[in-house]
Amino acid sequence: MADDFLTDARLVPANFGPLRGASGNARITGPCGDTMEIWIGVADGLIVRASFTTDGCGHSLAAGSAAARLAEGKSLDAASAISQTDVLAACGGLPEDSRHCALLAARTLHEAIGDARRRTGGPQPPADGAPPSAGPAAGDDRAALRHRLDRIAHTILVLSGKGGVGKSTVAVNLAVALARAGRRVGLLDADLHGPSIPTLLRLADTPVRMENGQLIPLPAAGVSVMSIGFLLRQRDDAVVWRGPLKMRLLEQFLRDVAWGDLDDLVIDLPPGTGDEPLSICQLVGAADGAVVVTTPQDVATADVRRSIGFCRAMHLPVLGVVENMSGFACPHCGRATDIFKTGGGERLAAEMGVPFLGRIPLDPAVGEACDRGTPFVSQAADSATARAFARVVAPLLNLPPRSRPLPV
Repeated sequence: MADDFLTDARLVPANFGPLRGASGNARITGPCGDTMEIWIGVADGLIVRASFTTDGCGHSLAAGSAAARLAEGKSLDAASAISQTDVLAACGGLPEDSRHCALLAARTLHEAIGDARRRTGGPQPPADGAPPSAGPAAGDDRAALRHRLDRIAHTILVLSGKGGVGKSTVAVNLAVALARAGRRVGLLDADLHGPSIPTLLRLADTPVRMENGQLIPLPAAGVSVMSIGFLLRQRDDAVVWRGPLKMRLLEQFLRDVAWGDLDDLVIDLPPGTGDEPLSICQLVGAADGAVVVTTPQDVATADVRRSIGFCRAMHLPVLGVVENMSGFACPHCGRATDIFKTGGGERLAAEMGVPFLGRIPLDPAVGEACDRGTPFVSQAADSATARAFARVVAPLLNLPPRSRPLPV
């Protein structure tokens, strides 16, 4: 039944998420504003695997999943013949006002097949009517995005299941600690509705400039930084945007910022699993992984389960869990005391089979450093809390080389 299929689709289909090492991919934004992306893996002329993402509704999820499933096991020519009608039939039917989701899925699949043919120099399929309307990363923009990402060795996402766990503070100090280890580091503040990186690095009133059509990131503590906070006229201006606009801005932050050659790009994402994390995963293609930040309390660790579930749905490796505000670091002797419950992050990491990177104590000096806009690890490198940050960073210094992602 269609209702059963749609219910399953809303629970995130197994074929949802980027496909590493894809032979071809495409992203199209339809007239309704929904963006569909499809990846295909080709071997011996057959599509051996296909996956998709969409920022649309349950019907869009169902259509994308159906198109990807229909393509698997078919030759490129046979998959090119998959039509809106075929997708609708695989879904068991869609309401009249959602039939466009099936058309968007079919067109995106055809574009992904065309991309695979172009990469291998194979023949292009004949045009089947008007060409699909390409999304903002098509053509030259896609090539520019891919070229930009080719100059970034490692991409690390910093996630949290809920707000208030110190995620941005952890992201800033991780980026600075990586830079202090001699690496070339960029820090992208992708929290569009609550950008805090400018304040944490004392950059809130510093304007950005453009050169040759590119935004120049601001330097702070040896890190190149970009945030929407730099582009707002007033600090308290609200960003009232929906998904497609967020996607376009994040794409510009990746493509049109003069990052240069980087060893690491640390991306601070907003809490939860909404538009921004999904968009970044779509745009980057295949990040090295995510650092998930939590506090020891049960309410925070419960949300971390969802963050890890999101990573698995997106085929995004979990580099590890950080338990922040774990114990209290005495400002006089530096000793950490467990004044509240601790160990929740470590237990959850063990339970879900992901690495545990370490605990960072609640240290008044960290809060004071944040208020001053000075990264804690650069001003108190010999403290117990700074050493805790160093232990968290250590595994990130030895990430293995990876094949380049296939951005949209």
